[in-house]
Amino acid sequence: MSPHLETGSAERVPTWEEVAAEHGRFVYTLAYRLTGSTADAEDLSQDVLIRVRTALERYRPGSLEGWLLRITTNLFYDRMRHRARHPAEPLDELDDAAPATESPEDSALNGELRAVVAKALAGLPYQFRVAVILCDLYQMSYEEIGSTMGWRIGTVRSRIHRGRAMLRGALTPYVTGE
Repeated sequence: MSPHLETGSAERVPTWEEVAAEHGRFVYTLAYRLTGSTADAEDLSQDVLIRVRTALERYRPGSLEGWLLRITTNLFYDRMRHRARHPAEPLDELDDAAPATESPEDSALNGELRAVVAKALAGLPYQFRVAVILCDLYQMSYEEIGSTMGWRIGTVRSRIHRGRAMLRGALTPYVTGE
């Protein structure tokens, strides 16, 4: 992992309370970016913290955020596989609130843009969504993504390339006005 993801001392394993307090926002943000839904992100974050509580005794000091990232993405993958086997009704639309400092026009445009991008990202198959999010939003190198997800570098490159292409295709009508 890169130095910007390393957290904590090399000698001590943090308590669950420390992990929840200091890294809960990181887990929720990642979960939201993966799921695109506030409710699903809350559920996934809660499941991650439950998993952390039971797995913390096996954690070896190093990159705590990298470890949390792997747990979060693995649980997300498990959910996506479960949904593929057991289809349910579609998720509700995002209802992000815009910052109060924006004008009503800016607020509407930014809200619409966020919703369009979130919908396009959520429409990607989950393997490509994870690859694009980790690379473009979390600024992880291909090697870091491969190590975190257990993918070969060629797989990482392919999923990022194909994910970006699918995202570009989904957003093209909004950019060109078609």
